Amino acid sequence: QVQLVESGGGLVQAGGSLRLSCVASGRTFSSYTMGWFRQAPGQEREFVAAISPMSWTTDYADSVKGRFTISRDNAKNTVYLQMNSLKPEDTAVYYCNRGPLGTMPSDYWGQGTQVTVSS
Repeated sequence: QVQLVESGGGLVQAGGSLRLSCVASGRTFSSYTMGWFRQAPGQEREFVAAISPMSWTTDYADSVKGRFTISRDNAKNTVYLQMNSLKPEDTAVYYCNRGPLGTMPSDYWGQGTQVTVSS
């Protein structure tokens, strides 16, 4: 069973930056697309970004394009989400997901990391 452990969340002022990390257990990390999703209070979980196994392609939600960057280091079994120009509406719990299909998540989730952006 894969384990995904997110870190890097916190409280930041609007306009600031954070970098999230997600470390995956196991030897097959480089075989999977990896994704980030988020869930704000009272809202459904939504797609944020995804990256293909060899980093050839990335995909972003329209709401984060130009501000967020997803990357990965297969040698470290880690996927990152660099978040710049943060807005209060980016406040959410951010989750790592292994093997999303397009913008649809798989059943493999981390525990999440809280990101709070103050105005």
